[in-house]
Amino acid sequence: MLGHVPPLPQQPQRSPFSGHMVVCGDDALARRLAVELRYVYGERVTLVLPPGRADRAPELPLTGRGLASALFGRMSSAMTRNGGGGADSLGDDTNAGVDPVRILAAAEPSDEAFQEAGVASAAALALVYDDDERNIRAALTARRLNPRLRLVIRLYNRKLGQHLETLLDQAAAVAAPGLDRAALDASTTVLSDADTAAPALAATVLTGSSKVIQAEGLLLRAAERTPPGGGQIADPGLCTLALLSSTTHDPAGTEGSDSSGDEGPRLLPDERQVAAATGRGTVVLEAVSQAGPAGPPPRMGGRGAPLGQVFSRRLRWSALGVGLAVLGLAVASTITTDDNPVHATYLTLLDLFAMGDPAIGEKTARQIIQLLAGVAGLMLLPLLVAGVLEAFGSLRTASSLRRPPRGLSGHVVLLGLGKIGTRVLVRLRELGIPVVCVEDDPDARGIPVARRLHVPVVLGDVTQEGVLEAAKIQRSRALLALTSVDTTNLEAALYARSVKPDLRVALRLYDDEFATAVYRTLRTAHPQAVTRSRSVSHLAAPAFAVAMMGRQILGAIPVERKVMLFAAVEVAGHRQLEGHTVEQAFRAGAWRVLALDATPPGDRRPDLAAPAHATPDHPSGLVWDLHPGYVLRPEDRVVIAATRRGLAELLRGRSRVSPGA
Repeated sequence: MLGHVPPLPQQPQRSPFSGHMVVCGDDALARRLAVELRYVYGERVTLVLPPGRADRAPELPLTGRGLASALFGRMSSAMTRNGGGGADSLGDDTNAGVDPVRILAAAEPSDEAFQEAGVASAAALALVYDDDERNIRAALTARRLNPRLRLVIRLYNRKLGQHLETLLDQAAAVAAPGLDRAALDASTTVLSDADTAAPALAATVLTGSSKVIQAEGLLLRAAERTPPGGGQIADPGLCTLALLSSTTHDPAGTEGSDSSGDEGPRLLPDERQVAAATGRGTVVLEAVSQAGPAGPPPRMGGRGAPLGQVFSRRLRWSALGVGLAVLGLAVASTITTDDNPVHATYLTLLDLFAMGDPAIGEKTARQIIQLLAGVAGLMLLPLLVAGVLEAFGSLRTASSLRRPPRGLSGHVVLLGLGKIGTRVLVRLRELGIPVVCVEDDPDARGIPVARRLHVPVVLGDVTQEGVLEAAKIQRSRALLALTSVDTTNLEAALYARSVKPDLRVALRLYDDEFATAVYRTLRTAHPQAVTRSRSVSHLAAPAFAVAMMGRQILGAIPVERKVMLFAAVEVAGHRQLEGHTVEQAFRAGAWRVLALDATPPGDRRPDLAAPAHATPDHPSGLVWDLHPGYVLRPEDRVVIAATRRGLAELLRGRSRVSPGA
C-alpha cells in the first residue's frame, strides 16, 4: 500500500549513487530522517512505516502515515515560504511532478517489503525501528539482498552494535570483493539516537555549560556566552560559531528555530555579522584540549561500596567508642602493672572476650581494669549483633531502589527512564550531578541502571499529586522531562513551575510548532526562569542522514532549536574546498574549516572520533591553529563545522548554499 504527499519539484540527481534511499522505522526518527534526506539533501526517499491503526481506532486518525504526511506538508510549506527560487529554497528543481517521498506501509521489514521498496537497487538503507532485534534481522536480510548497500542501523546496545558492524562489513567484503576500502568503511554504520542526544539534553540543565565534541583524542569545547553590556560584543574565543537569537533575553521572545527569520540564531556568522550583533549572546569555540582516558563514572553505591554505605553513622561511632575504650584499658594496664604493652593488650582482650583468666591475687589496679574490660565486652556483644544485622540489611536493600534522602537539594529531577532518560542519567552521573528519577514503570529499561548507580527513584505517575514533591522538586536545581509523551512532559513542567517558579526546565517535545508555543508561553509566564525544549529526533536525524551519505559526523550541538554539525570531510572532490585557502573556503551560514588531520593518508583511521594513539613513526592528531592562508590539498582531511543544509550542499558538491539552515 503506497501513499503520497503533495509533490515538490525535484532537484537534479546529485547523489554519487544511482539508487534512491530507503528509511524503515516506526517512530519520529524515521519521519525526521526522511524529511532530512529529501528536503535538505535532495535525495529520492522511500519511507517504510507500519500500517496505520485507523481501522481499529477511528478516534486516532493521525497514524504513522498521517504524521509523516503532515510533517512533509509542513516542510513543503516552509520551503515555499522561505522564498521560491531564492538562496534559501530548493526552487531550482526541474523534475516537477515526481513525488519527493514515497510512503510504503509494511508490518515487518521482510523480503517482500524490501523488494517493493527497491532495496535491491537502493544506494542506502536506514533501519531505525525502536526495537534492536528487528533492526538486526532487517540488516541481515538487506545485506543478503544487496551486498553493496550502505546500511545505517539504529541500536541502543553499544557493544552489540560494534560486533554487528564488523559482521556486516565482512559480509559485504565477501559478497562484493571489488569494494574499495573507503566504500567498505562506510558500508555499515551503527548509531544510537540516545547517545547522540544525551549530551545535549544533559547540558540543558547546567547553567553556563559547554558542549563537547571529541575528535582524534582532542576535545572541542563550544560554550555559550551571555551578551555583554550595551554596544559591546562578546569575546569570540578562538572563533564564533553562532549568534543566539535577538529574543533570547526577551520574555515574550521565542527560542530560535528554522522559522525564526532574522531574529533567530545565526550559525557560522562572518566577522561583519558578529560586529553588527551587539547585545546578542554567542556560542564560541572556547578551548581545545587533550582528551584523557575515560575514567569510570562516580560511584554512588553497589558492589565494592565503602563501609559508610553498609553501616550507619551511629553504629560506626559506637564501634569507635569501644575501640577507644579497649585502647585506654590497655594503656592503663601497661602503666599500672609495668607490663609489656603487647602483653597488657593481650590480657585486656582476654578480659574483654571473657576468656577466663581471673586476676586473683593480682594488684588492685589490675583487678579494676579486668572488671572494666568485662563491662566493655558486654557492650561489644550488641554492637556485633547490630553490625551483622545492618550488613545483611544493606545487602538486601542493595537490590531495591533508594528513596530521596532527607535534606537533599541542588539535584536534577529526571522524568522517564526509557532509552533517552537512561543515557542522560548516566551522563549526569559522569558529571557528578546528583539526580532523582521519576518513573511509573517498575520494569523500565533504566531501573537497573539507577539501582546500580544507587540513584534515588520515585515510582509513580508524575501527573499525580505528590509524586514530584516526593522527588524534592521544591529544592531541586532543574527538571528534565524526558518521557515519550509530550503532554506528560508539559503537565509535569507546569506543575513543577507552580511549586518553584524559578525552576530551570528542559522538555523533550517532538512537534516543533508545539514546542515553540510551549516555550513562548512558559517564558512569558516565568520570565526569570530558564526554559528549554528539545526534540530527540531533531537532534539525532542529522547524524543518521550524514551516515546515509557515507560521511562521518563527529557530533552535533543544539543552538537553541537549530543544530550545528561537526564532520570529518575529505578535501578531494569538493571544489568548494580543494585548492582554496582556509579563509576562502569559509562560507558564512554554511560551513567553516576548523582543523586539519595531520595523520599521513595511509595511516588514517576511519573513525576520527576514537582516541588517538600516536607514535613517533606514525604521527596523528588534528591541527586546530590553521593559518587562514593555508591551501587545502586533495589529500587533506579536515574537520568542519556546518549547518545541516551547508553540509548537504558540500557533500553534493554545489557551490551555492542556503545559509543558516
